[in-house]
Amino acid sequence: MSRLWRDQIQAFLAPGRVDWVRSKRGFKPVQTARITSPCSPVQGAPVWEPALRQLEKNLNDAAGTELSITLSNHFVRYVVLPPQAEITTPEEVNSYAAFRMREVYADRVDSWVFSVSGWNPVRGAVCAAISRDLMIRLEQMAQRHQCKFQGAEPYLASVYDRWQKLLDGPKTYLAVIEAGRICIALLADGIWLNIRNQRILHDAADELLAALDQEAVLSGNKEAGEWVHLFAPEHPELRLPENCGWSVVPLQTGRIPVPAHYPAAPVDQAEANQCPA
Repeated sequence: MSRLWRDQIQAFLAPGRVDWVRSKRGFKPVQTARITSPCSPVQGAPVWEPALRQLEKNLNDAAGTELSITLSNHFVRYVVLPPQAEITTPEEVNSYAAFRMREVYADRVDSWVFSVSGWNPVRGAVCAAISRDLMIRLEQMAQRHQCKFQGAEPYLASVYDRWQKLLDGPKTYLAVIEAGRICIALLADGIWLNIRNQRILHDAADELLAALDQEAVLSGNKEAGEWVHLFAPEHPELRLPENCGWSVVPLQTGRIPVPAHYPAAPVDQAEANQCPA
């Protein structure tokens, strides 16, 4: 089958839900199905197990399609790779990423697989890690259902790639909020400085404000008025307090449409908040 005409399935996997979209490919792709399915924790199983099982149920009659996965930040761990002029080859970048991951997460990295964004010795990069078992299971699932697996992308990376043109500036805060989790990236002139990925335990707005203030202080350059680019489709009513020192620039506007498989509203906020760190 020609790739041009191969149907495409895009899925978003999160602890409490799976969002799944199927589109008919061609000169103008047409969405033919959209499903949002809740899923409950499985005792003694990895946090991603329920979403994986639910996705499998949705892949009946998926033979011959392309399958692309976006993974909730609940399932991903990040580290920033600061610029290093002497690191130039792919082997050196991978070794650097493995060192930084182990430096932050210790022996837990032994069961993870890494992915590094485009490396630039002057700007650095970001390394993301997910469970090796999760990646193997996704590949095996695609093979069973005769799908062409296009890979898995972390939610933060997916958002950044899509709205990157709007994120240029001397200092950029990007906050991606989903059910039960806040992920904040800080960049300066295109150089990644830090990524914070934490659970939401109480109120999303209060915890976002506290996390932003902490990031600004840790950066050593807290200004009286700061701006944060916010992507929070599951929290459409989220607002920061007036005169808090932060102004919000929403990313989900008509200028760049939100992908149809991104989650739009939480299935069970209480359940999502119970996910392990």
